[in-house]
Amino acid sequence: MSRRKLHKWSIDFTGIGRPKGEKALVHLNTDLRKPIGYSEDATVARHDDKEDSPDTQKLIDKRSWDIALGPLKQIPMNFFIMWMAGNSISIFPIMMVGMMFFRPFQALISIQATFGTIEGSSSYLQKAVYILGNIVCLVLAVYKCQVMGLLPTHSSDWLAFVEAQHRMEWSGGGAAL
Repeated sequence: MSRRKLHKWSIDFTGIGRPKGEKALVHLNTDLRKPIGYSEDATVARHDDKEDSPDTQKLIDKRSWDIALGPLKQIPMNFFIMWMAGNSISIFPIMMVGMMFFRPFQALISIQATFGTIEGSSSYLQKAVYILGNIVCLVLAVYKCQVMGLLPTHSSDWLAFVEAQHRMEWSGGGAAL
């Protein structure tokens, strides 16, 4: 019986070429070459000079600006969602307004972790833009609450003896009633 060349680690399920009584199924083949680029040394060369290269600094600044401008990039989408939700008081607009409040508050609470990733030449300006963007998102949520009529902005909302504001005109379906 001819014996086939086996890989470094192989399992022989056939039992061909094994003496009777041998139970080992794993064969070790040690005549393999080392792969290209393999080294017995475990040391890794460090290139510290690449850390301070201008290209790396540009990438750090670009990533920091992406983080800082993140809240400002959400404003157009928030406007679109506000318009799509309408001004009625139902589950979808209330959930949308809740998320518009929750996300900026969450971002402002975890601001230290976010600022840990912002670094670069203009980090103070980037941090100010990040805070400003979150504040603008909060103002947008307050505006949506005012449009929906959830904010107490009239004196009749606070005082029981003041008559509630009357609507001058009602409309429905495009026709004045």
